[in-house]
Amino acid sequence: MISRDRLLEEAEDASRIWDILVIGGGATGLGTALDAAARGYRTLLLEQSDFAKATSSRSTKLIHGGVRYLRQGDLPLLRESLRERGLLLRNAPHCVRRLPFVVPAYSTWDKPFYGIGLTIYDKLSGRWSLGPSRILSREETLAVLPALQPEGLRGGVRYFDAQFDDSRLALSLLQTFLSLGGIALNYVRVRELLKTGGRVQGASAEDGETGREYRLRARVVINATGIFTDSIRAMDQADAPPMMTTSQGVHLVLPEAFLPGGYAVMIPKTDDGRVLFAIPWHGRVLVGTTDTPVPGPVLDPAPLEEEIEFLLEHAGRYLIRGPAREDLLSVYAGIRPLARGKPGAKTSRISRNHVLTVSPSGLVTITGGKWTTYRQMAEDAVDLAAKIASLEPRACKTRSLVLQSQGESAGEGHPAGLRDLVAEQTDWEQPLHPALPYLRAEVIRAARWEMARTVEDVLARRLRALILNARAAQDCAAATAALLAQELGRDEAWAQQQTAVFRRLAESYLPVGQIPHA
Repeated sequence: MISRDRLLEEAEDASRIWDILVIGGGATGLGTALDAAARGYRTLLLEQSDFAKATSSRSTKLIHGGVRYLRQGDLPLLRESLRERGLLLRNAPHCVRRLPFVVPAYSTWDKPFYGIGLTIYDKLSGRWSLGPSRILSREETLAVLPALQPEGLRGGVRYFDAQFDDSRLALSLLQTFLSLGGIALNYVRVRELLKTGGRVQGASAEDGETGREYRLRARVVINATGIFTDSIRAMDQADAPPMMTTSQGVHLVLPEAFLPGGYAVMIPKTDDGRVLFAIPWHGRVLVGTTDTPVPGPVLDPAPLEEEIEFLLEHAGRYLIRGPAREDLLSVYAGIRPLARGKPGAKTSRISRNHVLTVSPSGLVTITGGKWTTYRQMAEDAVDLAAKIASLEPRACKTRSLVLQSQGESAGEGHPAGLRDLVAEQTDWEQPLHPALPYLRAEVIRAARWEMARTVEDVLARRLRALILNARAAQDCAAATAALLAQELGRDEAWAQQQTAVFRRLAESYLPVGQIPHA
């Protein structure tokens, strides 16, 4: 069992000075904290909301080199991504798996053009290759992708990349970090950076559940807050120029019948210049993504109507059964943290390279990048932070560090942790909802072992109910709240309030024109 109260007590120990304090509990922050703890540095991580609450749970669910980087000529980033893809497949096999893709060819030159490009993609993978690409005939293409639009189809090119569950990988990072002696706290917001002699020496933070304030001392502070990077930099230096720009990506979630067969589709270029994917995921189909500039970061971005229409229209061009609004099980949006490019540059063309900076006060900031390269980002950030704080130099260990897991969803049979819970209370073996692949016991596990504190934590990130079926997630909100209240010692009023809050959130995952359940 993971006790948040115990972790808070350890964090507030006035006699303790942390080697490294990491702000941010998304992919970059969790990866950075894990790297630091694996080297033996005393490490504390603070997250203002829940782990992977923002961008890190709203991705396209791909661990990939990035075919568009080949088109853009960004070979260093492509090589780095392909290497990191291989490391993740080896170190997190419970979350990451190989996935076959097909690029459909609808013109005479598509097959040789994409065939040559994807052969180069394979070669750049080197020893981390997932298998050779191959040109497919029209018949072979339709055999593996029977849902593809056959009119005008001339064949395709098959290649391999990798797929993952983003928030589950974030939880694996968290669990591995805690097992190495690190301390991580969700719902603890940094309010101020503490300075001594003009140098950042820690942070003042507030527990969002109790309102209690903590003054936490550290030899170095790493700002790994993704889309909120500039807000932490402003705490350090009020006139710090912004280094972030933000772009929104939206994904549609459809029933599996729209893309049966286990293959994914990649469309190299859409009307807005981005790559479009249609991929199988947890018995559903994800279609995305868009690229819409947005004015700034928000924790719960909502998809725009024009984004939904854009994806429906593009999916309809390539699938024999074009999806309609009533087919959508869920729609989710995420905001990308992009390091600022040249003025006026399209966000789809801004590099996904990460950026490291150090302010005059010693605040280390790591930003940009993407899920695939989180480990390399973390290694670079800890290398620099250790140097800034004059910590004993220690080599990075995460290239070969296997990530832990408490076990995935029930599926066929129950992982050991769920078997124990079902034995504890037999009605926990009941399904949470008939349209979802989860048991009631998984709510208890989320609270007891994965630091879930709210209904949203459970249904959006510990389980993926909100993405798989937003209506069903609404329907089981009350049952989830009751189970959480029982486990966390909350009262009925808390459960009712949690149910109402989650149901309102779930409405933003249902496109306009669909009526949410009461």
